[in-house]
Amino acid sequence: MSSTFPSHWSNLRVVLCHDWLTGMRGGERVLEILCQAFPEAPIFTLIHHRAAVSETINRHPIHTSWLQQVPGIQKHYRHLLPLFPSAIQSFNVPEADLLISTSHCVAKSLRARPGTPHLCYCFTPMRYAWLFHNEYLDNPAKRLLAKPFLAWLRRWDRATASRVTRFVAISNHVKDRINRFYDREADVVHPPVDLERWTPDHRKPLEFDLIASALVPYKKLDLAVTVYTRLGYPLKIVGVGSEMPRLRALAGPNIEFLGWQADERLLELYRSCRALIFPGEEDFGIVPLEAQACGRPVLAYGKGGALETVKDGVSGLFFEAQTPESLTAAITRCAAHSWDSRAIRAHAETFGIPAFITGLDTCIQKTLSIR
Repeated sequence: MSSTFPSHWSNLRVVLCHDWLTGMRGGERVLEILCQAFPEAPIFTLIHHRAAVSETINRHPIHTSWLQQVPGIQKHYRHLLPLFPSAIQSFNVPEADLLISTSHCVAKSLRARPGTPHLCYCFTPMRYAWLFHNEYLDNPAKRLLAKPFLAWLRRWDRATASRVTRFVAISNHVKDRINRFYDREADVVHPPVDLERWTPDHRKPLEFDLIASALVPYKKLDLAVTVYTRLGYPLKIVGVGSEMPRLRALAGPNIEFLGWQADERLLELYRSCRALIFPGEEDFGIVPLEAQACGRPVLAYGKGGALETVKDGVSGLFFEAQTPESLTAAITRCAAHSWDSRAIRAHAETFGIPAFITGLDTCIQKTLSIR
């Protein structure tokens, strides 16, 4: 990834904060760019699994919370959500010109030194507190027991939003949530797709469709597995997560679970698939942009961030309801459509790293001007 950063960034003393460092997903790709931009910046995070993140990130001074010492934390950290507020507030943050948090959980609640402006690049307000309760709490007893804690967590999350000087949302969809849950305004700067890493080769697609996703409930992968099992058309699924056993039980022999795959293999899958399937409601969704950068169309649920990244009829198609009938009809339309891989790539190029840097620089300058 090559990037040119504004010259005045080199004069800033910056502190970075990220929720946790346990893998390389869309949020960590954004953090990588910030690590390149501010090579001396320390990173504050709840836990850090060194082998699971890039050397670009690992080169920085990384400060973990006391959760790092809990046995088995790297596998079971999501079950310790009630401890996250205490852990994120336990840090002693050094003086800096600017704190930048990249947050979808508690990173935005880090306490900066008095007088340090705080720019939060917000992937979403805390999903566990505000959204998708049924997906995360999969039975009525859990939901009943969790209700008082979640009410407290929402109050804490809203209150600590005051620690942020300026919010930047990854999409208009998330901007609306920030306004609704925190009563705060936000700028919008879309996350970038790495156009040097994800490239087309204009090959004729093979006979399979692709999913690349964490295998967790709110992604609605069971919908795609059910539909493709009925259709009998090959579907390859890249990813790991708690839903793996249930999805395997639903899947027919035409569905192949590939587990985690390195970028090199994922690139080959993007280039050779007929289409990427994106059945969940996402805050933004970097995976559809990666597939489009490789010249392949996206078949997406028509709600959330996908509406901002997929150009209907040019780089993909939408289905209107998360039902087997709606998805099946969209798959049929996708197969009959004539796709232009160059036009798909051209659309993805509008989400490149230079546009992200320009947008973020505007927000940084606005944040610093408040001090």
